[in-house]
Amino acid sequence: MNLRSRLLRPAAAGVAAVAALTLAACGGGSAPAASSRPANEIHVLVYGDAANKVEKQLIATYNKTAKVKAVLDTIPGADYQTKLQTIINTKQAPDVFFNWGGGSIQPFVKANLLLPLDEMIKQDPQLKAAFLPSVFDTAVVDGKAYGVPMRGTQPVLMFSNQKVLQENGISAPKTWDELLSAVQTLKGKGITPIALGGGDQWPTLMWFEYVYDRVAGPDLFKKALGGDKEAWASDDSKKALAMLKQLIDAGAFGKNYDSVKFTDGGSAALLAKGKAAFELMGSWEYSTQQDASPAFAKKDLGYSSFPTIAGGKGDPANLVGNTNNFYSVLKNTRYPDAVRDFLKIQYSDEFVKAQLGVGNLPTTTNTEKFLDASASPEYSKYQYDLVKAAPAFQLSWDQAYPPAAITPIHQAVQQFFNGGLDADGFVQAMQALPPAA
Repeated sequence: MNLRSRLLRPAAAGVAAVAALTLAACGGGSAPAASSRPANEIHVLVYGDAANKVEKQLIATYNKTAKVKAVLDTIPGADYQTKLQTIINTKQAPDVFFNWGGGSIQPFVKANLLLPLDEMIKQDPQLKAAFLPSVFDTAVVDGKAYGVPMRGTQPVLMFSNQKVLQENGISAPKTWDELLSAVQTLKGKGITPIALGGGDQWPTLMWFEYVYDRVAGPDLFKKALGGDKEAWASDDSKKALAMLKQLIDAGAFGKNYDSVKFTDGGSAALLAKGKAAFELMGSWEYSTQQDASPAFAKKDLGYSSFPTIAGGKGDPANLVGNTNNFYSVLKNTRYPDAVRDFLKIQYSDEFVKAQLGVGNLPTTTNTEKFLDASASPEYSKYQYDLVKAAPAFQLSWDQAYPPAAITPIHQAVQQFFNGGLDADGFVQAMQALPPAA
């Protein structure tokens, strides 16, 4: 009970923060105070990472002809969510901001902070028609569009150091049993089998998302997200947790994963330097390695789909991850026409080429014709084929739920991995999550 209580406190704090945000924004039905930014500027806030080079390029292109100039602001990845919530209802709020769609923007919609894009879409139908419908709809709330896709689809893949695998006679595991066998072989050679940025918590969550999908299929999470708390206590849920415990106890992640982070390059460096053989990570791993370890990215970075699980209900072709990132617009932007013109760039040929150049896979209708010109045509086509063929693409749990659930989800997965929670404790923590809608 004490463990569960500690997990519930951050959830309550998150709910309180969102409630405060809603009250501050909606008191008297008013939007946030006018921006204190200089005139003739729109500020675009993005998650700070290796892909920012593309955002810088596109803003430079926009500014060549724009009367109202765009200014790019970044927040380091580990701090993005917290700082966004801090500034979004202040005079320092951006005009346009990066998000994950889904639950990540629901509180802002409820707080009357976001501008529905339906009028912009009437003025420029391509703001909707130029994107794959299944992706665009991720940022539709209560029938209104609140986001335009702005990077690329981000399935989670199993990345590997091909040199390490070859030296140890291992192939990318196609089944769970092959993964366990590879873990034992690598441990015997003194190599950490799987790099894990447990200090960030969300990389650990990826293991839950895939194992749950492979064991139970996508319906279990859909039911839980819809408010069916008993889904977390089901036999399939307990089987998934038992399999995760089996992998942890086998030493797959070493002993120090909670002191390693992806956001500071730690886990990616373990893979690139051959100190680990695998890393389960979003497709942005490619751009991360391309930026930090270009020789490794070009020669020895391997990738494969998540292993199958015998007897599981999930289709082996199912994916988890983020359908895309989105740009949403603050309701009180002074320059909606300038914002509309800026958003147009997100479906341009230049946008597609630039995203492919860093290993991202845009979800525009014109993407396929540029795949041969990507930084790694083989990698881009591999992702494209996976996404195209996937029967289900499960949005990351911490993005499907609203922000108030992020901390308790992250704490639950971290504590289960390090032994602070048993299976029952994890189930109770997930059942205590605030509702998704």
